[in-house]
Amino acid sequence: MCSGANDNLETENTMDLGAFSISLTVKDMAASRSFYEKLGFRMMGGDGETWTITMNESKVVIGLFHGMFDSNLLTFNPGWAAGGEALETFTDIREISAQLNAAGIETVSDVTGDSASGPASFSVVDPDGNIILVDQHV
Repeated sequence: MCSGANDNLETENTMDLGAFSISLTVKDMAASRSFYEKLGFRMMGGDGETWTITMNESKVVIGLFHGMFDSNLLTFNPGWAAGGEALETFTDIREISAQLNAAGIETVSDVTGDSASGPASFSVVDPDGNIILVDQHV
């Protein structure tokens, strides 16, 4: 058995943000889809023109977005497993937003207060300016 950095994770501060993917802004959807297909990614969702969700055999997910975002994003989807399957139990995005705010992390573009349940989203920005989108679809 290998040991490593994960051996020292503190379980009391963990947060389940859901399935992880990277969301890439692309200039030419057809060229980007072709490129990622050659890397072993296959389309698993989207309209194929403005947004495409791809996944490889290892269940690595890359979203390709044309004209939707200003920059690349790290994306987490509460309620989804790595392959995009809905989970029966998960931490609702409203609870995640509240926990982050309580920890002193400001949420932006936060629409979690618009409804008591169901789809919602917010973003946070890390100290280096990287945008992290938390986007619940269920």
